[in-house]
Order: sequence, then C-alpha cells, then structure tokens
Amino acid sequence: MARYSGRHRISRRTKIATLGLGLALAVGGIAVWTTAGDPGQARADLADKSFFVDITTVQPNVDLPEQQNDASTGTFTVDCGKNENEHFNPDNFIAQPGVRNGAQHLHDYVGNLTTNADSNNQSLQAGGTTCKNGDKSAYFWPVIRIEDEEDVAENEQQQQQQQGQDNAGQQQGQENAGQQKQGQNNDAGQNNNQQDNDNADQQQQDQQQSRNRNGGNQNADQDRDGNQRNNLVQQGSLRAAQNQGRDNDQQGDGRQGDRNNRNQNNGDNNDQRGQNNNQQNNNDQQGNEEEAPELDEPNAENELAGNDGEIQRPADVDLQFRGSPVGEVVAMPKFLRILYGDAKVSTNGTKNARDSWTCAGFEDRVLINKYPICPNGAPVKRIHDFPSCWDGENIDSENHRDHIIYPQENGQCKNGFKAVPQLRITLTYNIPQEVQEQGRYKVDSFPEEEHNPFSDHDDFANVMSNQIMNRLVDCVNEGRTCNE
Repeated sequence: MARYSGRHRISRRTKIATLGLGLALAVGGIAVWTTAGDPGQARADLADKSFFVDITTVQPNVDLPEQQNDASTGTFTVDCGKNENEHFNPDNFIAQPGVRNGAQHLHDYVGNLTTNADSNNQSLQAGGTTCKNGDKSAYFWPVIRIEDEEDVAENEQQQQQQQGQDNAGQQQGQENAGQQKQGQNNDAGQNNNQQDNDNADQQQQDQQQSRNRNGGNQNADQDRDGNQRNNLVQQGSLRAAQNQGRDNDQQGDGRQGDRNNRNQNNGDNNDQRGQNNNQQNNNDQQGNEEEAPELDEPNAENELAGNDGEIQRPADVDLQFRGSPVGEVVAMPKFLRILYGDAKVSTNGTKNARDSWTCAGFEDRVLINKYPICPNGAPVKRIHDFPSCWDGENIDSENHRDHIIYPQENGQCKNGFKAVPQLRITLTYNIPQEVQEQGRYKVDSFPEEEHNPFSDHDDFANVMSNQIMNRLVDCVNEGRTCNE
C-alpha cells in the first residue's frame, strides 16, 4: 500500500496561535474572556469518538424488497482497478462544475482519467480510462485516511493546553471584573463624601443668614435711626450685589460661550471622524466584495486543511450493476449523472444521507452511519447503492437528484420513472484492529462535517459506449453473472 505520510499543520498552528492571543489579552488586563472553541473543536483532524461503534452490538437492519417472478437478477461487474495511478483531486464536476477544490476534501477516482473540475461530456468522451473493458465512466468517492499515533498524542496535548488556557483566561476575566467593580464602589464612596461636604457648607450658610436676620430685627426695635442707617447700608449692599451679579452673569455667559464653542468644535471633529470611518468602512467593504477568498489546494502529499493523514487505498473496489426486484431494466442514457449520499448532511439534513458502513461478514445484515469497529480486525466496508429510477428524459437536474431517485419500499419505481441498472460500489479497507479501536480512521469531508461518517457519498457519470451498455442490460435482464 502506498503511503502518503506528510502532515498538514496549518490549521493546528493557527488554533494554537489564537489561543495564545486570547491568553495574552487576559493577562494584559483586558476584561475580555476569549477562546478558540471548545475542546472538541481543538481535536482538529480526528473524528469524534462518538462516531465509532462496535458492529457486534448493532441489530440486523438490512431489509431488502422481495423479488418478483419477473425480477432482473443478473449482475454486471466492471474492473476499473483501485486507483493505482493515484488520481486524486478535491473537485466535483457534477455538484460544482468549474470550481477548483469545490469539494474541499480529496476524491479517489477510477475509470475516466481526465476527471477534474472542468470535466464535461466532450472531455470525458475524449479521455482515457482505467477500466479494462474500455468503460470511460467516472467513479469517485472521498478517501479514507489513518492518523498516526503521535498525531493523536499531539492533539490530546493541544486539547489539554487549550483547556488550561481557557481556565486561565476565565480566571483573569473574573479578576478584572472584580477590580472594575471595586473601582466603581470607590468612585461611589468619593461621590457620597463630596455630597456630605456640600450639605455641611449649605447648612453653615443657612445658619449665618438666620443670625443676620435676627440681629437686624433687634437693631430695628432699639433704634429707629440706626434702622434707617442699616436700611441705607442694605440698599447700597443690594445694589453692589446686583452689580456683582450682572458682572458674574456676563462672565458666566462668556464661559458658557467658550464651552459651546468647544462643544461645537468637538462635534464637528467627531462628525468628520465619523465620516472618515464610514468612508473607510465602505472602502473596506468594497475591497472585501472584490476579493473572494481562495480555497486551499492540496499540498504535495495530497492533504488539505482538516483532511490529513495517510491515505488508504482500498484493498478491493467492486463496481457492480444490478437489476430490479420487480422487473426488467432499461439502458442508462449516456452522460447520466447520479449522486449517492449527501456530503453536507449537517447542513442539508438526513433526507439524502445513507447508511454506508459495515464489516466483512456483516454486509447482508448490518449497514450503519457510524464507523464500525469490526470483530477480530475484519476489513471495514463502505457499500454505496445508487438510486435507479430514471425520469426517462434528463441526464441531470438542478439539484442533481430529481431526475433519478430511489425505488419505493416495494422495489417499484413511482409513476413516470423507469428502472435502470442499479450501481453498487463496494469499497473494502484493511484497517488494523488497534486503529479501529482507537478511532484513528476517518473519511475526508467538508470542514463543517468534521469527518462525520454519515456524510459519506459517491458520484458517478455514465460514459459507457452503447455497446457496453447494451451488454450490461442484456446480462442483468437475463439473470447472468458477467465480469468485464
């Protein structure tokens, strides 16, 4: 088995750097607690342990429709190798035509040699093939990888470091919040003391005014002449006070005018800064709209961010076309596109997702949407049964599904659809027992799927010649076993 032992470390280094930045912010006294995600996210390139199950604990769940008397029971198997020529890329010309790395995970290819993002009917027809009988069809699925034990240890260490940094950041954030609260309490105490001092001064002023009024009344009773003189003095004092008040008012108006001028200037400056910021934001937004993000390309070892490890070449690739349990099949049209499963099950839901996983010896009994742990190190298998009821007209549809669907539970196609040979792709992997038990194998996936085994999928485009397709249909309808 060929080994692709390089490791893609960019995603892990980025996460560590992000954690370091969060810790530095907390230690620096900023009352913000930041993390780079929960510990489950920090595992980066490993599938979650909850995705693995001992298959011997699963009850039999394979329930096939009963075959009718006129069932087409033959099989037609095409030998297209096991991708010995190492044809890999992260493209999908069916779901995302023309988009380089549109899948964001690596595909294993057999059959057509030219398959990439730019493939079309003409290029596929002109391409070569790995199939021994000359079938130029394209068959492709996401690769399986195995993580080395040292990678598992490294991720566990990173997880522990992240947990410690998260705890430190949380503690520092709480301490900063406490310091901020203490500062607010001190400010409140100072305000209260100032208020008390102001109240004491006002009380002294009131007492002095009361004494002055009492003294004036006594002088008036004792000496009318003195009272007259006091009145003249008070009138003079009043005029002086009024003049002083007018002077104070004028000074106050001048100061208020200065404050108004300063506020107006500050407002103008803030408006100007706001306009500048808005202009900068508009420029930044326009720049972001003009510069679309580029998707990562595989490195020299065919690894992508979040999808790394040793690629596992299947021990066996079985491409088999089968009949219908209720009647004969008709020929597939050339260039028919068919999808199996859903690569974005977390986004799209489980409607189109399929149970794909099993172990050697369990094929006819158990299919699950988890990674199986097989008894005694038995091979792991992926079984992909494609839809086989065609609308009789289209080779593709807007969602790549409506033109060809699955039979009903009784095996019959719904009205308006015709049974075509059903493609079953069976992939067998010799994965060591300890790797299965340690949860170190995984399927490539979109980043958001995090190697969810329920996101397993497969793609097929029929480029068989009419002669090959006619041989296939005759073999299946006549109940024969054919291998080409």
